[in-house]
Amino acid sequence: MSRHTRTRGLGGTLVRRDDPGYEDLRRSAVWSGLTPARFPDVIVRPATAHDVAEAVRLARSQGLRIALRSGGHSWCGSPLRDGGMLIDLSGLRTCTVDAASATATVQPGLTGRELISELGRHGLAFPTGHCGSVAVGGYLLSGGLGWNPGVRGPACADVMEIEAVTADGEPVTCSEREHPDLFWAARGAGPGFFAAVTAFRLRLYPRPTAITRTTWNFPLADVAEATHWATGAASELPPDVELSFCLATAEPGTSPGPKVVTVTGTAFASSRQEADEYLGPLRSCPLAQRALSRELDEPTTFEALYEGSGAAWPPEHRYAADTLWSDAGFPTLLQRLADAIDTAPSSRSLILAPVLPAGRPAPDAHDMAFSALGESYVVPYAVWDDPRQDAANIGWLREAMQSVEPLGTGHYIAEADLTADPSRVRRSFAPDHWQRLQSLRARYDPDGIFYSYLSPDDARS
Repeated sequence: MSRHTRTRGLGGTLVRRDDPGYEDLRRSAVWSGLTPARFPDVIVRPATAHDVAEAVRLARSQGLRIALRSGGHSWCGSPLRDGGMLIDLSGLRTCTVDAASATATVQPGLTGRELISELGRHGLAFPTGHCGSVAVGGYLLSGGLGWNPGVRGPACADVMEIEAVTADGEPVTCSEREHPDLFWAARGAGPGFFAAVTAFRLRLYPRPTAITRTTWNFPLADVAEATHWATGAASELPPDVELSFCLATAEPGTSPGPKVVTVTGTAFASSRQEADEYLGPLRSCPLAQRALSRELDEPTTFEALYEGSGAAWPPEHRYAADTLWSDAGFPTLLQRLADAIDTAPSSRSLILAPVLPAGRPAPDAHDMAFSALGESYVVPYAVWDDPRQDAANIGWLREAMQSVEPLGTGHYIAEADLTADPSRVRRSFAPDHWQRLQSLRARYDPDGIFYSYLSPDDARS
């Protein structure tokens, strides 16, 4: 612990740019191996919620702006800024479950895998992110498009209360009754949120005791017909089935390898019989003779789901991603993106398209900043491991997005490429939500202590 942390009463770790260990902490702030060349003046890793308040006060007293990090899964590296203070919340990872009220209080550094494991001991669950190493902090602040979205909607809809530190260094409790405006912003504002959240109180639901999957793999050339069939079948699926498309190489890491379109239905049910009934509309397919492979009604577990996502997004690789909401149908969107995946420079790159990522809620369905901006949603991911291929893979991602952006209605702030275009931030929110966020920022953080959203200028600085 440095001299500064002792004199200020700040626990945990404080490292300045010329201190030993700084570069390791800086690189660990981003999960991707593609670490942006941006350098905070100070990195603080608090040990307690009290330390977070002390860190905010210290930053304010020294004229330092603040960036925040929970798990580091921001593909464009939002936590890393030039100058200022990075407060790394990854050490705050406690979880307290109240089974009687079906609620839990969790800290921002807790990962989805850890949360699901702890809740499982009580027969409870929560719509965590699809990748088990994603921490709940950034995930919930951005909205949270996770497992079983048809039933639960965005995960932030089940946030009942937050504990946060405001720009003046004061701890506050926020809910629909206390500081309701700040609570509204915390459910969807994402990396531009203007306070440091130290805890979330979550509404839980019974843990599905039977999770079952049906998967079809078709040649990429059949993408339009496969997606047309599956989107038709989706109208017959209950909300408890999560349906998704994936365009990828059949065996990632091999080259050239055949490119495929995968249709996956995952049922979350209370019994195997119920799960099989849920997946009935996906059991027969008019394109069955063209399928490269299929697995019908295969039992699985949350742990196995996380192992599968871990294989698709392996650690120690380099990543770039972008998002698009659209009112165009999946056959149209994915036909254009099939041309892109067919020319991807890395065989690990993929395009994911959840059919019902969060639905489009009625305007008054949830009072929160999160905005579902279209009927369809796609996420292209560039995934590679050779630094010499950075330009080729980032260029591929930008070209893939250009092919579908004319059909776009907005972006999802959690995974949008904020380094590409300054309009992406504004276009990640409904217009009235965006205006309200700007007004609330001016009210709660008039001095701009917390960094706002990453912009192309930030990325180049």
